[in-house]
Amino acid sequence: MDRPETAAADKPSAAARVRTLRRWRMPDRGTFVMAAIILTIGFYLIYPVALILGLSFNTNPHFFIGERSWGLENWRVAFAEPKIPVALWNTVWLWGISVLVSIPLSVTVAWLLARSRLPGSRVLELFYWISYVTPGGLIAWIYLLDPQIGIANKLLELLPFIDRGPFNVYSIPGIIFVNVVGGASATSVMILTPIFRNMDSALEEAARMAGAGSLRTMMRVTLPIMVSPIALLFALQLLRMFQSFERELILGTPIGFFVYSTLIFHQVRLYDPPQYGQAVALASLTLVLIAFIIPLQRWILTRRRYTTVSGSFRPGLVDLGRWKWPAFAFVISDHVITVFTLLVLIAGSFMTRIGYFNIDPVFTLLHWKFVLADPLFLTGLRTTLILAMASGILSPLLFALIAYTLVRTRWRFRIVLDGIIWTSGAIPGMLTGLGLLLMFLWTPGLSFLFGSIGALIIVVVLQGNTTGVNLIKGNIVQIGYDMEDASRVSGAGWLRTFFTIWLRLMAPVLVLIGLFNFNIAANTTASIILLASRETTTLSLVILEWLLGIVDRRGPAGVVQIILGSITFFTALGARQLALRLGLRHQ
Repeated sequence: MDRPETAAADKPSAAARVRTLRRWRMPDRGTFVMAAIILTIGFYLIYPVALILGLSFNTNPHFFIGERSWGLENWRVAFAEPKIPVALWNTVWLWGISVLVSIPLSVTVAWLLARSRLPGSRVLELFYWISYVTPGGLIAWIYLLDPQIGIANKLLELLPFIDRGPFNVYSIPGIIFVNVVGGASATSVMILTPIFRNMDSALEEAARMAGAGSLRTMMRVTLPIMVSPIALLFALQLLRMFQSFERELILGTPIGFFVYSTLIFHQVRLYDPPQYGQAVALASLTLVLIAFIIPLQRWILTRRRYTTVSGSFRPGLVDLGRWKWPAFAFVISDHVITVFTLLVLIAGSFMTRIGYFNIDPVFTLLHWKFVLADPLFLTGLRTTLILAMASGILSPLLFALIAYTLVRTRWRFRIVLDGIIWTSGAIPGMLTGLGLLLMFLWTPGLSFLFGSIGALIIVVVLQGNTTGVNLIKGNIVQIGYDMEDASRVSGAGWLRTFFTIWLRLMAPVLVLIGLFNFNIAANTTASIILLASRETTTLSLVILEWLLGIVDRRGPAGVVQIILGSITFFTALGARQLALRLGLRHQ
């Protein structure tokens, strides 16, 4: 027989079930808000994807012209293509090498910059921001390691015992090298440093009081707390590798080296007629990744608490002792390549013919004069500034609202919104641009956006949503509920709490995401190449056109890259100062 108190306890439980059932039948305000968000975001992110996935079953070889015939032929032919397993394998091992090098290096450097008394840590951290936007990269390595005109090869050929320069950037080792040094570590350090900085020093002090040294404290306390952002970084880098495009296209095409994204590009742009249906079938493979990434991320976020910022937050840094200067040398050595490639790019832009020192004159201003007088450059400059500024300002605010909704509310269908965010990042930019093109052309009332600056603004503001939303989610789980509760108790409403408490606490990450999206918008190619017209072309499209053109315009392309990098460089300086002024400080 049940005890009286047990029977009485059952009544509230039954009443609670009734209230739960009633809430399910009667949607609350949050449900309507979530529905509005899903419909709005889903229309621009998922509808274009669904459109091209549906059309992948159209077996008409001209795709858009004539009557449509439906079947599975595109899927059968696409997956029978012998290049597919090779391209997938190339993509996976390139990602593996990049991760094995960049993640351990980035975690170590970010911890040194954020959690230790490293000399000049603020300046060294700034260097990573500069490295991220430095206009070196691909063009500089072409200037340096091209087998015909590479400056390094030409200098070595001056030696009496070398007939031909040994370096060739258009090779598998060259692609690996450029990918590894191409900014992956800089991006990871920029992401992880503010997250490490948001750790309460009391957590590490407790470990040291228990007798653990700095290394053991980092392995047993710091890194387990950072599992969420580090795991997210792995997932984002994998997703980014399946979308990586420019390096592999320019360096791999001459030797027939394909990765997943460049194989899709060739099917869309270089086949006659374009094989849109087969390209979409190939792109669907990334949706399989999402099926694993979303449950894994949600499991990581819910299996334990990652709160490191609360009302009792205690700042503090670790004293490195005798390891201070070796650590300083280790961090600063990572910037040597950045400075070197920048110098090579600048020097190459002033050479009459890159790599040739035996012509007269060796140096000239012709490349700069050509670029500054070219109407296409001026159009690209105007469009690039508009897109980059719109993306840098609007994207962080939009992503912060979405991330807060996903992490801090209990509104229904949050998993649907989370799935939309991840799924939108799974489709390569080339096909996303194709889907948006079809959406603008076929949706009544949207045709006026085709080829306009408005269409490009929509694309660049939303294109970094997977990375931006998930980085902010990782930052939100660090912040305790007591900060928000204190604001509510003081009488502040939801909006005031969000803008006065949350935005201030997340400011460094928001500024970082703003810089990311500014840089992405300024340099994007794949996502807008099908939407931009000659009147709305960007500097990145000008660079790609000149590098792949029949006429050799690598010199002018380098000049445009320097100008584009200078824009993002000065933006990074301003963003960095803003992040330091708004973020948490460790004394």
